[in-house]
Amino acid sequence: MPTYAYACKDCSHAFEIVQSFTDSTLTSCPECQGTLRKKFNSVGVVFKGSGFYRTDSRDAKGGTVSPAPAPAPTPAPAAASAS
Repeated sequence: MPTYAYACKDCSHAFEIVQSFTDSTLTSCPECQGTLRKKFNSVGVVFKGSGFYRTDSRDAKGGTVSPAPAPAPTPAPAAASAS
């Protein structure tokens, strides 16, 4: 069951409650009986990596895209000579 966040418009009391999708929205504050508003949080699903879009895995012709070549190694800095 999802967790919903509410905040009171009158006393600013904020709280979270676990409710079923079929439960009705809360309307009165448990602290002052004022009007509640539902707070909306960011979505808990995050897609990481590549391949989630059609253009990530295919070129314009519809074929697959080969991986980018690895960058050339950078040479190590020369050691400073002691005089």
